[in-house]
Amino acid sequence: MNLSASGATADDLLVLLAVARSGRYTTAARQLGVTHTTIARRISALERALGGRVLVRGTAGWQLTPLGGHAAAAGEHVESALSQLDGDGAELRGAIRLSATDGFSAYIAAPAMAALRRRHPGISLQIVTKTRHASLHRSGVDLEVVVGRPEVRNAKAVRLADYALGLYASREFLAGHGTPGTFDELAGAPLVYFIESMLQVDALDDARQGIPDMIDAVTSTNVFVHVEATLAGAGFGLLPCFLADRETNLVRVLPDQVEQRLPYWLIAPSEVHALPVVAAYLDALRERLDEVRPTLLGEARASARARQVNA
Repeated sequence: MNLSASGATADDLLVLLAVARSGRYTTAARQLGVTHTTIARRISALERALGGRVLVRGTAGWQLTPLGGHAAAAGEHVESALSQLDGDGAELRGAIRLSATDGFSAYIAAPAMAALRRRHPGISLQIVTKTRHASLHRSGVDLEVVVGRPEVRNAKAVRLADYALGLYASREFLAGHGTPGTFDELAGAPLVYFIESMLQVDALDDARQGIPDMIDAVTSTNVFVHVEATLAGAGFGLLPCFLADRETNLVRVLPDQVEQRLPYWLIAPSEVHALPVVAAYLDALRERLDEVRPTLLGEARASARARQVNA
């Protein structure tokens, strides 16, 4: 069939391609930055133009008919042509939904999107903050970032970067309670960390096991609560260095003895990686990670102090 002679438009073909890859109208709508109604209208227009069904509902969502497969192949050619034009200034459009931890979302994901939007203001990011193991079913989510190596099926997992946890306390807390000089002196001290009974991430639980038997003082599912509670003097916070080192009132305690390095992993279906908007965002994520890698590992503040000493 000659698609150009049928009246099918490039936009309709790209909509079909998005639905075919995700299996859902709602996911395709979010990726393309349009409404569910627009997706349905585009598919209907394409079916009228081609004179037959392009999609049928299957057990895993919408699936291509033979006619739809022919049209989707044409859509891939359109997408490829647009991708090649991107280097010459073609603007990308669409929405991405990301599930990630609080700290990664605020310090990595959001700044990466801000940088990308300066080049492509038609792209948007929806962030759902969660601290848990990888989801078995990622319905409604394009990308997922978790702490620790995930076990996934029907998806691609990529190690993004490592980050360090260190033990911190406020200057006022240390002035009143003293600074521990040895690892054993931490036993029985107040700890600020995750709620142990609600912690679903093995790597974060293992980090807790790597310190002496401390007493829970303030616990929360939100890492920013950990930082604020430590600043307020609730106890010693086991905190991501990239968040704690920004606070001048926090002092890192026993840095040579208390450090846990944990990995961030990105998970997404293989077909999602191929979407131009997602590929552009992943590039922005990598640029951001390269920029802040010393900070993630707790090396930025130490380097600054070394420079001051040697000055």
